[in-house]
Amino acid sequence: MDMRVSPHQDICDQSILITGGTGSFGRAFVRAVLDHCPKVKRLVVFSRDELKQYEMAQEFPESKYPALRFFIGDVRDQKRLSRALEGIDTVVHAAALKQVPAAEYNPFEFIQTNILGAQNLIEACMDTQVKRVVALSTDKAAAPINLYGATKLCSDKLFIAANNFRGARDLRFSVVRYGNVMGSRGSVIPLFLQQARQGSLTLTDPDMTRFNISLADGVEMVMWTLQNGLGSEILVPKIPSYRVGDVAKAIGPNCSVNIVGSRPGEKIHEEMITSADSATTLDLGPYFAILPSGRSAMNVHRYRELRKSDPVAPGFSYDSGSNHDFLSVEGIRHLIRAHIDPEFEPA
Repeated sequence: MDMRVSPHQDICDQSILITGGTGSFGRAFVRAVLDHCPKVKRLVVFSRDELKQYEMAQEFPESKYPALRFFIGDVRDQKRLSRALEGIDTVVHAAALKQVPAAEYNPFEFIQTNILGAQNLIEACMDTQVKRVVALSTDKAAAPINLYGATKLCSDKLFIAANNFRGARDLRFSVVRYGNVMGSRGSVIPLFLQQARQGSLTLTDPDMTRFNISLADGVEMVMWTLQNGLGSEILVPKIPSYRVGDVAKAIGPNCSVNIVGSRPGEKIHEEMITSADSATTLDLGPYFAILPSGRSAMNVHRYRELRKSDPVAPGFSYDSGSNHDFLSVEGIRHLIRAHIDPEFEPA
């Protein structure tokens, strides 16, 4: 069953708001919506950085994209969110603080944005006419060992639980959880590309593995969820892994390598589905769906009937180290050329 679809008229007829809309994902999402739905009713970029909004407005001029709006605000401010959500049908929640070391040093700042900000958005959606919400998560939210992952796990729980008290509203909350976005700011591939110019790469652990997804595939998954999400699910894509050592070989085979060891709060292998989740996880084809346990707005049996899906095996888990799909060195190079730098050549 092919569940990968392009945005259709349901999306194009809506007013959409994206929090954190000036980030890597936000810009790609906005581009995808405007490309597929040039007459979208309204598309609102909600973020707190006026400079990034200004720069984005130069890329998407009002004369060409009259439906695009920029709204300065912070998810920590519920009143501002409520004002921004007036007339909005659909919300994509991409705003978050994400850097693992910064979270360990500034924990409450991450709590205020990633947890309290999530609840503020939920409350604001309840008080307006929003119908669909998709929140972006991370593999670090599965069995978290760092503060950032813990805040995103809390955020996931808040969005899923919100389905239980939406009442009679036509309102669904879903979560999309995926791994490292290829080429996003702060990720390993742009770092190695920069370091390779100097002839030396800094590795944490060559055996460390990570899931890999392109921005385009991440956007496509969110689009699918907006159209097909039933609410109460955490959706996880089936994507390849890579070894950090192979990334180094792909980018700088002739560079010297300095191995510094993993940083505090880093796992050798990332998880997206733990064995504890297996009892409530369904296989949808290109995606997995983790359903909440216990009483919920959408139980596993009902979801399975509606989605015509099968449960995973008891004790099933999904982590980047035991993943059956690994990128080769040449495969990594191909993806770099396809998604980051068409002129890339190994250093």
